[in-house]
Amino acid sequence: MDEARARRLTLIACILGSAIVFVDQTVVNVALPALREDLQASLADQQWVVEAYLLLLAALILVGGALGDLYGRRRIFAIGVAGFGGASLTCAVAPSVEVLIAARALQGAFGALLVPSSLAIITTIYPPGERAGAIGSWTAGTSAAIALGPPLGGLLVDALSWRVIFAMNVPLVLVCLWLIARAVPECAGDRERRIDIPGAVLCVLGLAGPTYALIQQPLLGWSHPAVWTALIGGIGALGAFVAYERRTPTPMLPPSIFHSRNFAVGNVVTLTAYAGLGAASFFIAIFLQQIAGYSAFEAGIAMLPITLLLIGLSRRFGALATRIGPRLLMSAGPILGGIGLLAFTRVDERGSYVTDVLPATLLFGLGLAMTVAPLTATVLQAAERRHAGIASGVNNAIARVAALLAIAVVGAVVSAQFGAAVEREVAANGAAGGASRAYVAQARERPLALPAGRVDRATRAAVREANVEAFHSGMIVAGLLMIAGGLIALVGIENPRREELQAQPAAAAA
Repeated sequence: MDEARARRLTLIACILGSAIVFVDQTVVNVALPALREDLQASLADQQWVVEAYLLLLAALILVGGALGDLYGRRRIFAIGVAGFGGASLTCAVAPSVEVLIAARALQGAFGALLVPSSLAIITTIYPPGERAGAIGSWTAGTSAAIALGPPLGGLLVDALSWRVIFAMNVPLVLVCLWLIARAVPECAGDRERRIDIPGAVLCVLGLAGPTYALIQQPLLGWSHPAVWTALIGGIGALGAFVAYERRTPTPMLPPSIFHSRNFAVGNVVTLTAYAGLGAASFFIAIFLQQIAGYSAFEAGIAMLPITLLLIGLSRRFGALATRIGPRLLMSAGPILGGIGLLAFTRVDERGSYVTDVLPATLLFGLGLAMTVAPLTATVLQAAERRHAGIASGVNNAIARVAALLAIAVVGAVVSAQFGAAVEREVAANGAAGGASRAYVAQARERPLALPAGRVDRATRAAVREANVEAFHSGMIVAGLLMIAGGLIALVGIENPRREELQAQPAAAAA
């Protein structure tokens, strides 16, 4: 096989492998109501189906890059793809929600192997003159897959089953493995690099503890030993992680890269912006289906404008940031996106798409489009050249951590608000009787859902109204997080000098 054809096939393999991972971050959201019915899952279970995936993906993605450097990027990429396929098959046949959550965690771990290796392979095999174009093709291919994922997944869920969205990964994985065996060359990296295993373990424990506490607290209460032990232990592990990374000679997260003001502030903005995106993707998809009555396909289509705006406008806003500096866009973008999330408080149980959902979605998507490209370029430009790969990995990991924590935090707010609102609404609607109390008790266990069963109209209306109020509270928290990020950028980001601005398009492409 000639070299040019091998490069093309390698690029297709890298796009295909990464696209499967990125799509599985979002497509599962539209399947959550269906698997809730099939597996009798609670809101906490639904959260863990998403969180288990994000937890391992975020915590191990830097380790995955280091493993590729040490043992060969082709080998680690192939292991990641194969393992992801096996975990996907387990998800598809999961007999219980517990098995599904465990398989999702495995998906995240194997995804952390293949994503950094795919980009590293592209960077290695393409010469400098062709590298930017190859990375652009990778970005376009994965973006297109992310855009098509939720609507296609919703269609499959409506027509067949939620299990199909996991099963369809298997043939794609087999094609990817065939391409790897046929075309992808071995790309060895720094053989002297060491794996920061203690840092990785502390990172996983530090993220898992608070996430577990926030998700389980609405069910168990703050006084439950499992909740406060996980919270305190997780915070302690994060503190130990920071202390260990400062002392070890081979840190997974070198503290020195945060000495740059724009890098540190840019990652705080990343945390808030992607927190809003993660919370919105999760809770809006659930609310539209379980309360507003949308089908899975309709819910997937409802959020499609966000991805289309990101694809269509990110390059333009990136070019504008090169001319005027990133500070204005990084400030205005999160604020506008936050206003878009606050606008979701207009959405009620009727869920009118044209008058309520679409305007809020467009505001939120426009704000993200204004933010993402200038933010990425600023973070990468602020890091030293020798830390470019680590800086990209750190920013990628923080984006995943943001979604992980946002779903847990907003979920705790939603559950607490629902518990407070449902009793008030039941009393205000005049609902009473044993059947009413049993219905409300069942609803308390599953916020953002309407329990099955016969009950009087007043009780059903009260539970529905409490769910709307709880959803609004969650969107307020998510919106305020994004607005805070815009204000932080306004105060903290410094526009680079003109000669540094001219170098940002290359950083943004990487």
